[in-house]
Amino acid sequence: MVHIVGIAGSLRPNSASQQLLRLTVQRMEALGATTEILDLREMTLPFCNGEEDYPDYPDVERLRQSVRQADGLILASPEYHGSVSGVLKNALDLMGFEEFSGKVAGLMSVLGGQSNSNALNDLRLIMRWVHAWVIPEQVAVGQAWKAFDADGKLTDETLSKRLDAFAQSLMDNTRKLRGLA
Repeated sequence: MVHIVGIAGSLRPNSASQQLLRLTVQRMEALGATTEILDLREMTLPFCNGEEDYPDYPDVERLRQSVRQADGLILASPEYHGSVSGVLKNALDLMGFEEFSGKVAGLMSVLGGQSNSNALNDLRLIMRWVHAWVIPEQVAVGQAWKAFDADGKLTDETLSKRLDAFAQSLMDNTRKLRGLA
């Protein structure tokens, strides 16, 4: 069985990144995956200083252990100043090859303005450096303030279909690359 861990890089209470991640996780579960969301809003993580151990921060080990046990990852980031959010970058920096090598990752971004690929390109680069496999499909949600209805569902049917294709690709590629086919 495929196990997917999702991490959204936003600390906002009504985060569009978190909404998008939850929708994607639901679609992964419908495809047969087990899932876990690591909510950075509920974790106490230090700023990465390059140390191996952070004994005063048990959530670092929880983060690392969950990602180690995953077959695949969903990373969702708001785009802040043309890049990945600091909180997501810090969480990724607290991990390394042991957690990411050979994992399959799907990338998503949420923007207040027009959709672009800056955060996604930066995440792709980060994942490559830690030897993860990133699927070619990616999702960027521009003008996030109008992308979701009151129930948290996507308002754009084309975007919803892209999210379905993203979830299917993550499932298929995780099965293949992790030898679970």
